[in-house]
Amino acid sequence: MSQAINQQLVERFEEFIEAYCENEIGVLLENYPKKQRSFNIDWGELYRFDPNMADDFIAYPDSVREAAKQALVNVGDLRYQTDDMLEKAHVRIYNLQELTEIREIRSKDVNTLVSIQGLIRKSTNVRPKVDVAAFECQRCATVTNVPQVRGYQEPFTCGGCERQGPFEIKFDRSTFSDTQTLLIQESPEGLRGGEQPQSIEIHIEDDISGIVSPGDRVVATGTLRLEQRKRGSEKLRVFDVYMEGISINSEDLEFENIEISEEDERIILELSKQEGLYDKMVGSVAPSIYGYEQEKLAIALQLFSGVTKHLPDSTRIRGNVHILLVGDPGTGKSQLLQYIRHIAPRSVYTSGRGSSSAGLTAAAVKDDFGGGQQWSLEAGALVLADKGIAAVDEIDKMRVEDRSAMHEALEQQTVSIAKAGINATLKCRCSLLGAANPKYGQYDSYESIGDQINLEPTLISRFDLIFRILDEANEELDEKIATHIIKTNYIGEQGTREKYTRSEGENSTELEQVIGEVKPEIEPNLFRKYIAYAKRNCFPVMSKEAQKEIKDFYVGLRSVREVGGPIPVTARKLEALIRLAEASAKVRLSDVVEKEDAKRVIELVRSSLEKIGIDPETGIFDATVIEMGKSRNQFDRVKIIRSIIEKLMGENPMDGAPILDIIERAKESGIDDTQTEHMIKKMKESGEIYEPSAGHYKLLKGR
Repeated sequence: MSQAINQQLVERFEEFIEAYCENEIGVLLENYPKKQRSFNIDWGELYRFDPNMADDFIAYPDSVREAAKQALVNVGDLRYQTDDMLEKAHVRIYNLQELTEIREIRSKDVNTLVSIQGLIRKSTNVRPKVDVAAFECQRCATVTNVPQVRGYQEPFTCGGCERQGPFEIKFDRSTFSDTQTLLIQESPEGLRGGEQPQSIEIHIEDDISGIVSPGDRVVATGTLRLEQRKRGSEKLRVFDVYMEGISINSEDLEFENIEISEEDERIILELSKQEGLYDKMVGSVAPSIYGYEQEKLAIALQLFSGVTKHLPDSTRIRGNVHILLVGDPGTGKSQLLQYIRHIAPRSVYTSGRGSSSAGLTAAAVKDDFGGGQQWSLEAGALVLADKGIAAVDEIDKMRVEDRSAMHEALEQQTVSIAKAGINATLKCRCSLLGAANPKYGQYDSYESIGDQINLEPTLISRFDLIFRILDEANEELDEKIATHIIKTNYIGEQGTREKYTRSEGENSTELEQVIGEVKPEIEPNLFRKYIAYAKRNCFPVMSKEAQKEIKDFYVGLRSVREVGGPIPVTARKLEALIRLAEASAKVRLSDVVEKEDAKRVIELVRSSLEKIGIDPETGIFDATVIEMGKSRNQFDRVKIIRSIIEKLMGENPMDGAPILDIIERAKESGIDDTQTEHMIKKMKESGEIYEPSAGHYKLLKGR
């Protein structure tokens, strides 16, 4: 573009600023330079003013942006008498009409303006970058200012003595600006099966540095640049692409990438009023897996989630629902998780066997990202699943120290990092759907859940619902499951045959009938849009009747406690009831939680408690089974046996307490031989006692 055209462009930008941006320039002048140093232009408004100029901004971003900056300075001087005050202000453009997929960036896009959408995977610390370096000659003390455009440059000769240095940079007389490097990755929910998310580095400067964190979903606009690859000192023909960021906008709305047309909205509203809506939801969750109606209903409610509350004292109460599936191998737990991964508008799937605490939460890592060896912040699976669902299979296979990092993430829904000078708190406002297998291969209904799975009680208690999935022998049920699996495989066989032979199945009528029996009640794409629509538009409030129903259930359950007996449920379960009831109302797209919603979730919670929260010995509800991993009776027996061992150790300090004497005295306290031997085995495994010699036990000091 020639100089004459540039001047004409400057004049057109002056007209645009005076016509469309009078308020923006006023706000900039009021806050410049401490609070605001950028003049933001909406590309859509620029297009309405002059489509050609808007297109030129995309094709020639450097020269057009320079013209816009000159126009800003001119308007400031003429109308507001700023005397070139805005000369160092930035012109930033946003809201481009089209978004470019990261994986679709090609060489033709280099040096053009693009907008990309994704999530922040890594970020460096904000660091100062020199713009104009002041160099002092060490011979004559003359100071020379050198603009730093590409790389770090010293003056070739001194302006005073005309010698070639030496020079020393004077930081107090140089000009600096903030800079930060971000790694933006494609959103996982936009990927097809098997695709690896691609990413691109973005370099941002000055007032837009430090405004986003790993895990944030953003739309970044900037110019694509090239950086040559090297192999040692050898320069290669291949170049890396990075973005020189002009603007970056955080996306706070949930599921903004799911477009819902007017026709979609009409279908969604009609569906919400249909009879048997909840049965349709259950039939739309993993239809290839037979049964598990209550588990599927709970997962459907998890997809909708409750309402997040922000209280006047700045306290936040989570609305996300956490569910844990515990059961025998081969019962379809992993398939349920995989299906939810694909149906949820936002989701991240991982396996506990291959995940560390850093991979699940966040980590401070030292690598070459951002130029040179330095520490940067990297988001993990729970942070990447922010405002979505994290599906974690084999959660019990994680190391103990790794699982402990999940406590804050599940309840406070934040991840705190304090390492290598990085002190940050990231958001992970997601629901967790976890699956775990019993320690010894098969679930034992006569053992408490704490003895069944390799999870700490403090982590187990953070799940709103825990379901036990058993592989029980039942001839009638086995026949139904077998029929369902055979039909599902038959459909797959016919589909594969038609795909590779390009011929229709022999019994197309029969095939259509079978497909109708196993296909989802609600088509997956519509189901995904339905969830997104509900989460965008529905924020239900509990009715008086629903409040009374939940309160009566909670108080009634607690009132069955005898003096000194076990606590049936805790307040955590009450909050879980409220969250689930709100989710139930969202399913109907209702703004009110009705009595029927409360009854529905009470039945779910009661079913979960009957299978998980009951003391296997007494058959009554005991919150300590979930909260502490053992029943109240087990705790009492442990106290008695510890007391017995302590007394016997006093009588025989050298050898410790003989096993026969422990059993005899425990029998006097009402504990039979089998229970005593079982408790001693458990106490030894947990490190509470040890065996200094065969058949003799001592308490471990400090326990």
